[in-house]
This record gives sequence, structure tokens and C-alpha cells, in this order.
Amino acid sequence: MTHILRIEHPVPDFGGWKKAFDSDPARRQASGVRRYRVIRPVDDSKFAIVDLEFESRAEADSFLGKLKGLWSRVEGSVMNSPQARIFELESAIEY
Repeated sequence: MTHILRIEHPVPDFGGWKKAFDSDPARRQASGVRRYRVIRPVDDSKFAIVDLEFESRAEADSFLGKLKGLWSRVEGSVMNSPQARIFELESAIEY
């Protein structure tokens, strides 16, 4: 079953945040991330949402723990007040 770790937070500068995200300090692929999406609200260029997909809940939990350590070092610079939840994918259909 696919598990999705969804992260949402304000960013002072999306370009700066994206550069930090793309540098991949948490080593997403090595940590079990199979796919990710970065999305933004159309009416708020200073907000980021990231969906990270994992094959197991344990991988998602472990990565969230790793992220919390990273966030404690960068909060207030490239991002603020991160919120995260883990979801189970129940169904998906592409048209």
C-alpha cells in the first residue's frame, strides 16, 4: 500500500526554498521516497506543499523523523511552521 507524507508550510522565498529542496539534504530516494510532487496554491506564491510517496508506513515515519531534525536547523530561514501528516492511498484513477 502506498503511503504519502504531506508537508505544508509557508516559505519566505519560493525560489530559495526550492533550491534548498532540490539540493536534497534528507536524501529522499535513499530514504525510500518513490515519487514526490511539489505544489503551490495559485493565490499564494509563498506557500509550499510536498507529497512524498513511500511503499510502507515505516519508511514514511522514519523519513518524517529525519525531516523534523532538519527542520529544527532551517526553520525561520527557508521555511516556517511545517505541518506534516501521513496518509494511506485508498484509490487512484487516471483519466
